Amino acid sequence: MTTRVLDVSRLPSFAFGHRSILWWATMGMILIEGTAFGLLAVSYIYLKWRVPEWPPGFAPPDLVWGTVTTIIILASALPNELARRAAERLDVPRARLWIWVSVIFAIAFCVTRALEFTTLNVWWDSNAYGSIVWFLLGTHTAHVVTDILDTGVLSTMLLIAPIDANRMVDVAENASYYYFVIASWLPIYVLLYLAPRLV
Repeated sequence: MTTRVLDVSRLPSFAFGHRSILWWATMGMILIEGTAFGLLAVSYIYLKWRVPEWPPGFAPPDLVWGTVTTIIILASALPNELARRAAERLDVPRARLWIWVSVIFAIAFCVTRALEFTTLNVWWDSNAYGSIVWFLLGTHTAHVVTDILDTGVLSTMLLIAPIDANRMVDVAENASYYYFVIASWLPIYVLLYLAPRLV
């Protein structure tokens, strides 16, 4: 009896997209955190339905800083995408460049977010409206700060640590998560800034 042996030594040790376990882990995290954002948005809408005048006793947040942060986070999609594409081509120098540019955009977003908090026209302890506004913005800000830390560590590793194809998979999945951070901000912006002005 002869034993057949399948030689898999030529198969790659990494994969991008849905063929990677890291992709599935990232999608699971996005599903969990997306559910949390959805619950916060539903809480906001529930509170709005319970009160005839919205926002109750306060002017809606000023549009300037909320709109500036929206423009910055939308613009940050470009270097994020360029980092992802460079990673998938295993182009280390360009991946390094664009991931650092992404970090700079995220830091700029946080600076404008800090200014945005000063123009909400309500404090977190004023009433239920103030609480949900601050909680929505605070939760999204926490996601951006966490991504800055994660991306900063990854960016530093691209500069000083040995780089293999698996590290490029990390860059691509980091980009996928940041797309979620961008996408989760848009409905929050509509809820907090635009919807109160439309009614």
